[in-house]
Amino acid sequence: MKKIQFYLALTLFVIATSCTNSQNFKSVEVSEFKSSIEKTNDAQILDVRTPGEFAGGHINNAINIDWNGNDFDSQISQLNKEKTVFVYCLSGGRSKKAASHLKELGFKNIIELNGGYLAWSKANPSTDSTWTGMTLENYNQLLTSEKTVVIDFYAEWCAPCKKMAPYLDKLSNELADKVIIHRIDADKNKSLFNKLGYTGLPVVLVFKKGKLTFQKNQYISEDELRKAL
Repeated sequence: MKKIQFYLALTLFVIATSCTNSQNFKSVEVSEFKSSIEKTNDAQILDVRTPGEFAGGHINNAINIDWNGNDFDSQISQLNKEKTVFVYCLSGGRSKKAASHLKELGFKNIIELNGGYLAWSKANPSTDSTWTGMTLENYNQLLTSEKTVVIDFYAEWCAPCKKMAPYLDKLSNELADKVIIHRIDADKNKSLFNKLGYTGLPVVLVFKKGKLTFQKNQYISEDELRKAL
């Protein structure tokens, strides 16, 4: 009986793996993403971030079609389904959804950048030729306070960030005499975000007398943050 169950499980695994491979979609690290682009003539590079994010810096020769825009499908129809499409966003969330959708639309070969533009910028510093947004010096000044300082790196498109925003505003008012909460838009302060080495959102940091006492690079509940304070 156990052997039958084993072979059944093995068969299902092989079928699942075969289906995955037939989908012609894979997520790769920066080095493979870059080398694949360099080996492809007239590579179709798709940036699915917002126009504002795209304007702040992007991979050379990329075209911008906002995944959350109203006309994504109509714009994407301009691409050649028979040729490889290289897809990326800021950190990987939107590009994975977009890549799956492209597969449904019939695109033959899709390569998605794991870690997104944040990972690309970190591996290719020359991408950001000039510093934009808050300086590192100004950021460090935010941390010097007798009060507990909370830093929240967020973005307008980030769903977990939006979920956290109401209770962060509430805590900012409720604990104003003890705590300072600074919400920093990662898109508008990309140079700082990259310099600090973060690769995803949200990022929540707690500093007490200038020393980091808590850090989390994902959604955090109100109760968890209260405990950290």
